[in-house]
Parts: sequence; structure tokens; C-alpha cells
Amino acid sequence: MGRVLIIGAGGVGTVVAHKVAQNPDVFTDVMIASRTKAKCDNIVKAIGNPNIKTAQVDADNVDELVALFNEFKPEIVINVALPYQDLTIMEACLKAGVNYLDTANYEPKDVAHFEYSWQWAYKQRFEEAGLTAILGCGFDPGVSGIYTAYAAKHHFDEIQYLDIVDCNAGNHHKAFATNFNPEINIREITQNGRYYENGKWVTTQPLEIHKSLTYPNIGPRDSYLLYHEELESLVKNYPTIKRARFWMTFGQEYLTHLRVIQNIGMARIDEVDYNGVKIVPLQFLKAVLPNPQDLGENYDGETSIGCRIRGLKDDKERTYYVYNNCSHHAAYLETGMQGVSYTTGVPAMIGAMMFLKGLWKKPGVFNVEEFDPDPFMEQLNKQGLPWHEVFDGDLEL
Repeated sequence: MGRVLIIGAGGVGTVVAHKVAQNPDVFTDVMIASRTKAKCDNIVKAIGNPNIKTAQVDADNVDELVALFNEFKPEIVINVALPYQDLTIMEACLKAGVNYLDTANYEPKDVAHFEYSWQWAYKQRFEEAGLTAILGCGFDPGVSGIYTAYAAKHHFDEIQYLDIVDCNAGNHHKAFATNFNPEINIREITQNGRYYENGKWVTTQPLEIHKSLTYPNIGPRDSYLLYHEELESLVKNYPTIKRARFWMTFGQEYLTHLRVIQNIGMARIDEVDYNGVKIVPLQFLKAVLPNPQDLGENYDGETSIGCRIRGLKDDKERTYYVYNNCSHHAAYLETGMQGVSYTTGVPAMIGAMMFLKGLWKKPGVFNVEEFDPDPFMEQLNKQGLPWHEVFDGDLEL
């Protein structure tokens, strides 16, 4: 049915490639491209499908990307490279006439700042080119938006309060490690918190607001309010929302390490001079921390991510909690990667599947909640991320 090009050969890219290979009726021709071709070759070897092609490409270089797109002629590109590279890949897609999907919004390399404005600015150009761009199709952002769209379609006349809750109750048995790219992860957690209330954005100090929330099959975990990009699109697309927040769990040991990293200047994203060489401390730290791709083998426990929603149905207040729990070990047995990579990679594959089946296909730039959630929700159950619902329970929020 379709030719797909996966850009990125990290943990998420590995999961995407495995899941694409499991659905050959939809993905008939596949290529994996990365700055390091050997990483792509290793993924193909692990999958055991020699028909998957590989290529070397610099995702910061529009001309290189265009040349690769023109050679392979994919119908859609799945961008699971770094968020810094979103705009160059979108530019290349426009020049080569290729559709686009990513899992995280663009952020500039020199500022830890999340905002969709840079990518939303491409809307008219994608419309005029007759191309589709699907933004934020991981889990959060991604499934969190699809859960919200599903709730709005089937269970609410008016969504008023939205809390996205993300718990990783796994243990990788390392003193300190991040579950995805350390640079992106630490930038995300150390910036100010932000939530939406009564038509305005409220800014908090980093990790200032926290409370204990109870997660299915896991129990109570201290959960911290962060800013997350899907809040920006969800309050725009669901204007009845009075308050929207995002919560993530962290253990005390993790937070202690993080505090030390900040205090000694290793979280800095500006260049420093070291023996006449310019280095970015956070990038150096990334080089010495455990590689997130290598955490899976000894990772036990599970993740639990979902949306807790309150609103009105038939003029009555109701609550709704929709969530998925994902086992790190099961994810590793299937794809060789841990659950955080799995929960991001599976939805990226499903989003591309929705496009190739013609279900999510319209010219322009869209966040996932702007499409029909039903066929996507159906595939989540089939592709390894089954979801569960709780009606009119205590949301704790």
C-alpha cells in the first residue's frame, strides 16, 4: 500500500521500524535513514527483513534530505530524529512533495522552549502543496490528544477539565539514566512549569507543584506539574476547556541527581570553552550517561499514561479516565527497546498507517486530535497498546 521513510535510528526509531515491519500489508516499502547508517543496518539485522533499505542522511541539511526523498520517493516520512530537525525535514518534504509525521514539536537548539507556532506557520504551504503534515503522533503528545478527541466524540458534550498523567514505575537498575534522549529530557524537566486556566497560561517554577496520584496496577506516585506541548493544541481545538494540566512522576533519587546536575552547571545548553574547544555541558553529559537504547534488557515494571477528564454530558457532570499500561519487559521482548520508546514508536507507526489508509489525509498541518480518533483507537488495541476506561471514578485532581 505505501512507501515509508523513517528518519532516526534511536530507541523510538527502532520501535517504529519493528512495528512497520509487522504490518507489511500497509507498509510495502521501507527505508530507515540516520546520520549513522550502521545504526540503521543494525535495526534491519535485528528485525531480520533484508528488504528494508537503509541510508545515511544529515537531517539538518535540507538538500541532502531532498535528494534522499527524490531517490526513494516515500509517500510519508516518519520523523523520529531530534526536535531541532523538524523544520528542515518539513522544508524537505515540501520541496520533494512528501507527506510528514513527527512525535514532538520543534524547539530551537539554543533555547529550551516548546511552541507549535513554528510548525503551524507551515499550514498554508502544506495546503497549497496538497500535502499532509501530522504533528505530535507519539504518546504524549499523540495518544493523549487522541484520547481527548475520543472522549469528546463519544462521552462528553463539553470537556471542561483535562489532566494528562504520565507515570513511569519502571526500574532500569542504573544510578541515573533518562528514558529518551538525555538532552531533550533534561531540557524539558528543568524549564518552568505551565498550565492553562480560565483562558490564560499560568507559569510555575520547575517542579514546584506536585501531588500524589494513584495509577492503575502501580499505586500512588508523587506527580509533578510540567508544561507539555499538547496542552497548547488541545486548548485551541477544545475551547470549552477551563483548565488543562500535565503531570509526570519522578522518584526522589532521580530528582536529587537532576538537582546536582543543574547546580554544577551540567544542564547548561550554552557553549563553554574547555581547553580551547567549545563544548555544550548538557551534550557532554549526554555522552557519558547510559544510552536510553541500552536500558531495555534489565528494565522491569511498567508505564501508565492517560487522560483524566471532567465535563458535561446531557447537562450532568461526569468524569472519565482513559489510559494504557505498558510493560517494559514485554516491550523489550518484542522490539529490544524499553517501554518509553515503545509507547512513542507504536503510535507513530499507527499515525502513518492512518495516512496510508486514507483515513487521516487532508492538505495542511494538523495535530492528531483534529482527525477521527476511532480507527486509531482500534489500532492501539491491535498493535500493543490496549486502553482501558473508568467512568465516574475519583480523578484525584
